[in-house]
Amino acid sequence: MRVLKLIGSVYLSKYFFGSIGILILAFFLGSIYPLALLFARVLLLVFGLMLLVELVQLFRIQDGLVARRHVPEKLSNGDENHIYITLKSTMPYDCRFMLIDELPVQFQSRDKTFLGKMGVEENKTVDYTIRPTERGEYTFGNVNVYVSTFTHMIQRRYRSDAEEMTKVYPSIIQVKKYSFLAVSDFLSHAGIKKIRRIGHNYEFDQIREFVPGDDVRSINWKATARTSQIMVNQYQDEKSQDVYAIINKGRVMQLPFEELTLLDYAINSSLVMLNTAYTKDDYPGLITFNKEVSAMVISSKKKTQITEILETLYNQETDFSEANYAKLAYWVRQKIKKRALIFLYTNFEGLTSLYRELPYLKTIARHQRLIVVLFKNVELNELLDQPSKDTEAIYTKTIATKFQIEKQLIVKELHKHGIDAILTSPYDLTVNTINKYLEIKARGVF
Repeated sequence: MRVLKLIGSVYLSKYFFGSIGILILAFFLGSIYPLALLFARVLLLVFGLMLLVELVQLFRIQDGLVARRHVPEKLSNGDENHIYITLKSTMPYDCRFMLIDELPVQFQSRDKTFLGKMGVEENKTVDYTIRPTERGEYTFGNVNVYVSTFTHMIQRRYRSDAEEMTKVYPSIIQVKKYSFLAVSDFLSHAGIKKIRRIGHNYEFDQIREFVPGDDVRSINWKATARTSQIMVNQYQDEKSQDVYAIINKGRVMQLPFEELTLLDYAINSSLVMLNTAYTKDDYPGLITFNKEVSAMVISSKKKTQITEILETLYNQETDFSEANYAKLAYWVRQKIKKRALIFLYTNFEGLTSLYRELPYLKTIARHQRLIVVLFKNVELNELLDQPSKDTEAIYTKTIATKFQIEKQLIVKELHKHGIDAILTSPYDLTVNTINKYLEIKARGVF
């Protein structure tokens, strides 16, 4: 059994078949020229000896090379995730290797191959990135390493039993990035605008010494009298305010962009935005809906709140049926008792579809601070940038322009009814949403 296993791990390389071709040619010439026949026999002997030496070198050590894959416990949907494979050689000679990693079936990739060289008892790390575009469970297969030495005509396969399952969650890489920037007040490094605060914030923070530029209205005269130096009251942004993300899981969110649906962009963005709100001491919450309200996480400041939101978003499934805004409006009225800031991730392709749902949006906006997040059709912009070469292209661009203008009209119509809106490309969704949240928070207009 062991012999059969060893035989099964032997693979013939292109150099082997090239050498066989040369031998065939040499013996063919030997059938014509007697001297060439002698040369061909010498070549065959050398060829056999080289194969024997290579086989002995490859199989003299049982575990000459060990490969181990390192995969994050959770992968991030829509982001580049780093995968590392460590190779450890115990062979007392140099070798070449060809590494083939068995990726999850979702990637439909069979060409994740790496070539390299390793020295005597050397360790090496191979790394690459993958970009999953669906949430769920991903199963990695084995790591196959084909090793050759000396002539490189024969390869020995080392198969590491590295099968493992990992889960792809909404964009946790972006969550970590923006969470760090929010804590360190470096959000501007990621494209987040600095918002000029208008007037006073009314949540007291501390009393400190006066510095030039402070508002004289903030001077604390009692503290000034006690310390014999000018002291001022310092205020901070109001905290403990409810911030909800509502995600439409209906048909309009099925549109793809760079292999992700608008629904997945909304899920990724809402997670980052709610985590930013949590970092800023607000109470994040979540609602998802299509025909029915399918999930709700009540706003809270408990330590496990973001984890609960993450798990809820991970488990979201949908058949992309038509969304029911009437049930959403009723649910919001019944469940959200306190005035909250609500980001509604949805999409309207025309004014007709907006007018059909506008009464329910107005009902929500009457009691809550509603921000409707809409998506630009990026492919239309790319189409409009192309030159028109014929009459058909002119007609196509005219229709594309009409759709683009109608999106602007949808935003104006929402503004006319006192509903704020964000019209953004999927790529800029997270930055624009956080900018809007920070702007509203800084201006104290929940």
